[in-house]
Amino acid sequence: MRCATVVGACLWASIAQAEDAGVLRKMAENKFAPMAGLPSCATLAVQSGDPAKGASVILLKAKPGCMIPWHWHTPTESVMMVSGSAKLEMKDHPAVVLGPGGYGQLVGKHVHQFTCMSACTAFVSAEGAVDIHYVDVKGNEITPDVALKRK
Repeated sequence: MRCATVVGACLWASIAQAEDAGVLRKMAENKFAPMAGLPSCATLAVQSGDPAKGASVILLKAKPGCMIPWHWHTPTESVMMVSGSAKLEMKDHPAVVLGPGGYGQLVGKHVHQFTCMSACTAFVSAEGAVDIHYVDVKGNEITPDVALKRK
């Protein structure tokens, strides 16, 4: 199962044009939108690339208590906290609470989950097209609808 990142074709086109000349953007200029397959408490603003097609950097904003349940991605993903705090958990590793400047690198196909402890903002970069594969407690893949109803 693959959940494509669909925020809007016009947004992708404007980002591609901007990247030809570089990108300079103030926080207030970001256009946050939900992503299919993620909880509604989280929104994203693409900073560079196209998450549906290849490497990208996004800015994630989430409300306090917002959880992205156990899942994995095909590409390696890096997370750097900008504000707030979030608990990052990886299977077979102790949970870590990250604050501003905190960093996590999640290798492809390694199961993890992310929970904002307070309102949080983080940069998330991926080395390839972003997909999200939710899993149950036994590690079996489940649909986003099932995963997001469990939390």
